[in-house]
Amino acid sequence: MLKYNLLFTVTLKNRSFSTLRKLSTMVSKPLSIETLNKLKNDFYANPKNELAQNVCTRFDPFEVAISKHKNDKMLHVYNIKVESEGKPVTNQENSGRCWLFAALNVMRLPFMKKYAIEEFEFSQTYLFFWDKIERSHFWLNNIVATAKQGESLDGRLVNFLLKDPINDGGQWDMIVNLVNKYGLMPKKCFPETYSSRRSLHMNALIKTKLREYAKELRDLVDKKASDEDIEKAISAQMAVIYNIVATCLGIPPEKFTFEYYNKDKAYNSFGPLTPQQFYNNLVRPLFDVNDKVCLVNDPRSSSPYGRLYTLQCLGNVVGGRPTAYNNQPVDTLIKAVKDSISGGEAVWFGCEVSKRFERKYGLEDLDAHDYRLVFNTEIQIGLEKADRMLYGDSCMTHAMVFTAVGTDENGKPTKFRVENSYSEKEHEKGYLLLTEPWFREFVFEIVVDKKYVDEEVLNVFKQEAKVLPAWDPMGTLACPMCSGETC
Repeated sequence: MLKYNLLFTVTLKNRSFSTLRKLSTMVSKPLSIETLNKLKNDFYANPKNELAQNVCTRFDPFEVAISKHKNDKMLHVYNIKVESEGKPVTNQENSGRCWLFAALNVMRLPFMKKYAIEEFEFSQTYLFFWDKIERSHFWLNNIVATAKQGESLDGRLVNFLLKDPINDGGQWDMIVNLVNKYGLMPKKCFPETYSSRRSLHMNALIKTKLREYAKELRDLVDKKASDEDIEKAISAQMAVIYNIVATCLGIPPEKFTFEYYNKDKAYNSFGPLTPQQFYNNLVRPLFDVNDKVCLVNDPRSSSPYGRLYTLQCLGNVVGGRPTAYNNQPVDTLIKAVKDSISGGEAVWFGCEVSKRFERKYGLEDLDAHDYRLVFNTEIQIGLEKADRMLYGDSCMTHAMVFTAVGTDENGKPTKFRVENSYSEKEHEKGYLLLTEPWFREFVFEIVVDKKYVDEEVLNVFKQEAKVLPAWDPMGTLACPMCSGETC
């Protein structure tokens, strides 16, 4: 009822309260006491409901619905694996940096193999630092662009931008922008800080300043300020943003020397090198981010397969590579994952991690929970994938890494091994088992080397991308809602 009253209040501002009330009752009738009593009596008429109530009022309903029968049958054993997995299992802690962790976890594998390093991490904080700087600058420029286009302050686009000016989440093309511009460095040369591990409060400080600066910039545009004056304003604003980020994360070194022992306990060192030299000379020959392609599965009828898409205002580096989605049937994604792992290369991917996720033992499966048994109704997969997207119940929320695949006697994938970034204390020593039916429903995006993709699919990248609105569900970033809280 409140929803309808709010709707009528907005659309019929000049109507009297009595008129609004009359109109709202025409749309729906209030729940009667008789109806509510019947619902209660029907509930207690089934003893199973009372048992479910007794349990769910004392324990997490997600945990209560876990299917022990299904979990007991899942074995973390696979017949196709990458040669070796990265150590240690990484931990994004209370931050939304999964997309960076997943990317760097993929990139470290050929590097560790080449230089015979047993344990290694690239610095996630290094890319995190530059993403905060670049993302803030990108956002401020979007504020100016939308103001010049005449977008109103209370319009949907500006409202969308202001709602969450900056968060920790990201997309693959944003990683490409950061690595190409700033390179990489080992974690030991730029380690974690309190705010990289727990980014909530740092993000809150930046968001408040960005919204303050948005008003300044929109006021300048309204006053017909010159582009030069607007650029000066953004430069002054970025000086403040830089100070906040630098204070919370530290400032990355311009050069570093990396010393390490290899598997034979022999001493080695690289440097002094700039992060760009480190990437271009030592990492890029093994893993070139520009050779990787992003394939997505968006089954909505409004987004035909075999087409290229991008999103309004989505990105992190002004002048950088735009975010591009090559939309393909889910079978194309599954095949590309299998081919990549068969070729010895792990796969970055984005999914909706929380659906049908048995977290303790790390199982992603459509039958991981039996909600019907507990609640007498299907939950989370009641709608088709396309409809879940259209009705706001499904989108990408987390990025991880495929490192193995299990197949049946015909070579058809049935399950996948997943490296997460929640530390080795979670799941099966940090790894999940993800089944093929779950992949079809909740995986949205993969990144593989272009050599594992057919020419017909690669040709889609030559198309002019269709621009989707900024609020489209395909624009959701991996870990978008974390803002300092683990997925």
